[in-house]
Amino acid sequence: MRSMLITNIGELVTCVPGYGEGPLGIRRQAALVVDERAVAWIGRAADAPPADARVDAAGGAVLPGFVDSHAHLVFAGDRAAEFAARMAGEPYTGGGIRTTVGATRAADDEQLRTNVARLRREALRQGTTTMEIKSGYGLTVADEARSLRVAREFSTETTFLGAHVVPVEYAGRTADYVSLVCGPMLTAAQAAGARWIDVFCERGAFDADHSRAILTVGAAAGLGVRVHANQLTAGPGVRLAVELGAASADHCTHLAPADIDALAGSSTVATLLPGAEFSTRSPYPPARALLDAGATVALATDCNPGSSYTTSMPFCVALAVREMAMTPAEAVLAATTGGAAALRRDDVGRLRVGARADLMILDAPSHLHLAYRPGVPLISTVMLNGELV
Repeated sequence: MRSMLITNIGELVTCVPGYGEGPLGIRRQAALVVDERAVAWIGRAADAPPADARVDAAGGAVLPGFVDSHAHLVFAGDRAAEFAARMAGEPYTGGGIRTTVGATRAADDEQLRTNVARLRREALRQGTTTMEIKSGYGLTVADEARSLRVAREFSTETTFLGAHVVPVEYAGRTADYVSLVCGPMLTAAQAAGARWIDVFCERGAFDADHSRAILTVGAAAGLGVRVHANQLTAGPGVRLAVELGAASADHCTHLAPADIDALAGSSTVATLLPGAEFSTRSPYPPARALLDAGATVALATDCNPGSSYTTSMPFCVALAVREMAMTPAEAVLAATTGGAAALRRDDVGRLRVGARADLMILDAPSHLHLAYRPGVPLISTVMLNGELV
């Protein structure tokens, strides 16, 4: 590794209040040095120390890499026809998940690996340097284990989602399937390197009692807890997540005032997935109410073939600003430090001395352009773990 100076920065967005102006910790006329895969120095460009190499940001904004804390990348098949049907007025129910389960079971490991690699490259080009990857489209012991093994090749943030839906072979026998998830499937998931356990706590998937049983067993086995909560209807998911000390309650589309208060009074992050609302024509989550109450909010893509087939965090930032009443600064924080909090990480999602050198350079002078110019490929340069990619 060589040390690297990044200079001629239009706006350095550190996402560390106190490092600069406002909640984003913005510094101007600034430079930073990367050494040994970490941020080694931040200061005035005029005071920059010598380095082995120099990167000219050409007046562009420099931000931390995005942290996408909710993605379903291990799958096979295509559900474009389902999307078209929704655009014609058919409601989203989550039933299409089983279609992807069938295609994923039929695919071999190399097909799954190739698809994950393609999507991960897409995300990286758009500034996502940390990405959580779930299983959940196998729903057998062997298929969940291989999904997690493939995911582990691309991320250390892998999540066991055997409790995505009840597969067709267990129709009418939910309790039997929950026993499988809590027993042999969990054991296989641990052996495959899962860091987290998740459950789709929703009508038509898993109720509160089954969700609690699965998450409790997973937590006892040493996995961190995440919950798909309150996506399709109001329900118990958010309060269950808070009760169990989950790192994140994800979706949070249909929230009662008590849900918002529970999140605001806890360490559980409300991870909002506006790509899903865009793709299903559903109401957007109440981001403004969550932020005003003091809850920690993250943004993530929910990349999956059925309800949010996007890897673009800039797109989600723009949706959050336009549709969810978030300011550009709030949306950037949610896509960086918010995602890091949802993964219980403090080494990513911010630019401070000692943080991992994950960052992006925009072909634009400020972070405002991420929402101001939606759909435009503004990310000119990405650095991942100290290496330009």
